[in-house]
Amino acid sequence: MGTVVILGVFVADTAYRADRMPVMGETIMGTSFALGPGGKGSNQAVACARLGAETHFISSLGQDDFAKLALDTWAHAGVIPHVRQIADSYTGAAHIFIEEATGDNAIIIAPGAATLISPADVDAQADLIRGADVFVTQLEQPIDAAMRGLEIARAAGVTTVLNPAPAAALPDGMLALCDYITPNETECEALTGIAVTDVAEAQEACSALMEQGVRTPIITMGEQGAYLSGHGLVPAIKVGPVLETTGAGDAFNGALAVALAEGQSAEHAVQYSCATAGISVTRAGTAPSMPTRAEVDAIL
Repeated sequence: MGTVVILGVFVADTAYRADRMPVMGETIMGTSFALGPGGKGSNQAVACARLGAETHFISSLGQDDFAKLALDTWAHAGVIPHVRQIADSYTGAAHIFIEEATGDNAIIIAPGAATLISPADVDAQADLIRGADVFVTQLEQPIDAAMRGLEIARAAGVTTVLNPAPAAALPDGMLALCDYITPNETECEALTGIAVTDVAEAQEACSALMEQGVRTPIITMGEQGAYLSGHGLVPAIKVGPVLETTGAGDAFNGALAVALAEGQSAEHAVQYSCATAGISVTRAGTAPSMPTRAEVDAIL
């Protein structure tokens, strides 16, 4: 099935649903609350494991109830953790607002112990990274740690995937370490200065990313689908009514890593990722919304 190693963050998602976002100084009544596992890297690891890949996750946690939630989540999904637990910090948490009518979201993240992940922590897992088929990271942990992971993977010939979320300025040379990069429209504009709303703008942005060294940019475009450089727009796959979009990007990235680890073509990998994301948005939560391989295969 292939081996995927992911460097990233776990946070406990505290999700609040309401008709609208409150303005500053205002209190409104919500319609529901849920507590569950989250964090981009952790969600992507859960997605990979549910799709059948041997999945390893590198991160840091506190020593608290949210850490137990993380460990239980990974054990249930089949993720193999490589985690340092830090007694004098805390496991990260996220405040997620979900608009009742649309399922759209706005998020505040406090990563806690994951902000202490260092290049030295990544070096300690260098052999693990070198043995992977695909290495994935994001920007929720310190960028120097993410860059070190990409350097180790690239030097070993491991396929590298950067999900540049949340949007941030990147150090020189980081994009040149990426075989694949998967920004959404907002993140793409932050990286290239190009606002992406249609296929022509997506191709222009992909060209800009390739000029910075990325081999194959993939721009996720919400309900339109995903734009694969050199191929074009791969349409989104609608499975049913949209309940919540929070985990869609993580479902996409997890599925992409699995497909690439299995040696699938980039085009087929993006189709597989769109199907996985299409299922996830019909469900509540982030990690809990990730589908199984049988569910994705049935859609395709």
